[in-house]
Amino acid sequence: MLLTIDVGNTHTVLGLFDGEEIVEHWRISTDARRTADELAVLLQGLMGMHPLLGDELGDGIDGIAICSTVPSVLHELREVTRRYYGDVPAVLVEPGIKTGVPILMDNPKEVGADRIINAVAAVELYGGPAIVVDFGTATTFDAVSARGEYTGGVIAPGIEISVEALGVRGAQLRKIELARPRSVIGKNTVEAMQSGIVYGFAGQVDGVVNRMAKELATDPDDVTVIATGGLAPMVLGEASVIDEHEPWLTLIGLRLVYERNVSRL
Repeated sequence: MLLTIDVGNTHTVLGLFDGEEIVEHWRISTDARRTADELAVLLQGLMGMHPLLGDELGDGIDGIAICSTVPSVLHELREVTRRYYGDVPAVLVEPGIKTGVPILMDNPKEVGADRIINAVAAVELYGGPAIVVDFGTATTFDAVSARGEYTGGVIAPGIEISVEALGVRGAQLRKIELARPRSVIGKNTVEAMQSGIVYGFAGQVDGVVNRMAKELATDPDDVTVIATGGLAPMVLGEASVIDEHEPWLTLIGLRLVYERNVSRL
């Protein structure tokens, strides 16, 4: 089985693949202070619960694919693969890794690994042109050309960041539950904030995607818009431009990149 690990700024998502099928997944908080040994214990605890894996760390794992937006965590995960999975092929997404997606940016090295991995999966699953909207710590919009090239994107503050900012900077506001309100016009402060988040972000997605699609393709209707990320369900029912929802897009991309690189290890 293939273990895929997507380390984001806020959460880390792990997926277990049996061939092309994802058979198990976990979501944990990202903590840059965790050591390699702590991460190994955490992995053993999670995977020890799966019936298809053995009791010992590494039993049943045939390969590992990792991408991270947090350099310190990537460093510790590299140590995890070396110390605890020494005989298992591991692919860490970094410069030099074959993705199959050309990066048409001023400085390709500054593009987040997760964004490239999302583009890999988008091209494989839906073809180009496409736009991936990833609802994470930041809301990112990534453009893929008809030729399957990563051509750039947009980065906006994420949903949780916006909620926290309102709670910190608003004297009479507070942190709220991220939930859909009863109506657009809120009947109390909490509902008013929830409405602003849900419908405000839906409007942002529609506006940004429509502008990107006009630059990306001669006919904007040819562009496939894919939503992913843990907070995507908050906006899915309200944003009119989203064509597909693939919650495991990054994990699928990691599987694809692993398959394209494992023979080179």
